[in-house]
Amino acid sequence: MQDEPDWPVDKLTALRLGRRLVTEVPASRPDRRAFVDVRPALSRADHIARDEGWVRGDAGRCFRLEHREYDGHRLDGFDYDVGAVLVASADAADEADLLTAVAAWGLRPGAFVHPWETDDPR
Repeated sequence: MQDEPDWPVDKLTALRLGRRLVTEVPASRPDRRAFVDVRPALSRADHIARDEGWVRGDAGRCFRLEHREYDGHRLDGFDYDVGAVLVASADAADEADLLTAVAAWGLRPGAFVHPWETDDPR
């Protein structure tokens, strides 16, 4: 893990391509699990590109951060959202705002990974 305040190049590229990133954070109780995700906003141009079979990069995207907490024993099932709680959310107008929001939440950009590298159920 890195301590630098900027996004690692591969993660910044993923965000610019519209890919979601996730990090696990401490939960309120031992029987719960919590995750923060960053979702880049997708535009009509992104949907057109997807329909044409390619992915559109955009350094001017806005983002949504969400901190969710789940019952730990439900993560592997289809009903993972039963008992789930949206702890906090924030919008970021651009990459600079995203860095500010991530820092305000006490997180490091280097802690975020691709969703398939976590137990995040979403």
